[in-house]
Amino acid sequence: MEKLNIFIVEDESIVAKDISNSLTKLGYNVVGIVNNGKDAIAQVTELQPDLVLMDIMIKGDMTGIDVSEKLKETQNIPVIFLTAYADEGTLSKAKITEPYGYILKPFKEIDLHSTIEMAVYKHQKDSALQKERDFLYSLVENKDDTSRDILFVKANSRLVKVLLRDIYFVEALKDYVIINTQYARYTVHSTMKDIEKKLGENDFVRVHRSFIARKDKIQTIENQTVVLENEKKIIPIGGSYREELLTKLNLL
Repeated sequence: MEKLNIFIVEDESIVAKDISNSLTKLGYNVVGIVNNGKDAIAQVTELQPDLVLMDIMIKGDMTGIDVSEKLKETQNIPVIFLTAYADEGTLSKAKITEPYGYILKPFKEIDLHSTIEMAVYKHQKDSALQKERDFLYSLVENKDDTSRDILFVKANSRLVKVLLRDIYFVEALKDYVIINTQYARYTVHSTMKDIEKKLGENDFVRVHRSFIARKDKIQTIENQTVVLENEKKIIPIGGSYREELLTKLNLL
C-alpha cells in the first residue's frame, strides 16, 4: 500500500518538526511544510497531497480557516485542523469549511493516526459518491435519445443499466430512493427531486411526496390511490399532487 502524502501548515517551526517526525514514524510522507496561507495555497495546489494538516493560527493575513476555504474552492483535498483553541467561536468558524477532522494540541500520535486514517477513508467515499452522481447527471444531460431512455444505478459495487420503460414506481426512504422495476429493486443515495429530474416529465408523474409513478403503468385510480398494472401495487395520491396527476393523464 502506498504511503499517504501529507502537507503541514504550521507557524511554529519546532511544532512543525515534531509533527513531521510523528508522521514519518507513523508511515506517512511529509511532502511540505509552510507557515503562512499564501505559500500553503500555492504549494498544495502544486503538490496535490492526499491530506493537509492545517494549524488555525498561522503567519500572514489569513488564518488556517481562510486557507481551507480558499483550497476548498479549487482543490478536492481533505483538511484536518490542528489547534490549541477549543472555544466555541473558533469551532463555529472551522465547521463552515467542513474539515475532515479537528485535533486539539497537544495530541498523541495515536490520535493523529486515527484521525488521518478516518479522514482519508471518508474523503475517498465522498469522492466516489460524487463521481457516481456526476456520471448520472452527465447521462441525463446527454442529448442523445438513447441515453435519455436509461439510467445507471449502483448495485453490488457495479453500475447497472436500467431502462426507463421497465420502471414502475420510485419510492422515497429517508436519504435514499428505491427504484422499482419489473425485474428488480435498486436503492440509491439520492433525493426525489433529483430522481424526478432524471426521469423527466413525459413518462413519469409525481403522485405523492414519497412516490413517482410511470404513467403507462397506471391501471386504475381509486379515490386517493393509484393501482399499478401487473404488480397490482397500490400507492397513495398526495392532496397537492392530485391535480397535476389528472392533467398529465389522457382523460376522456
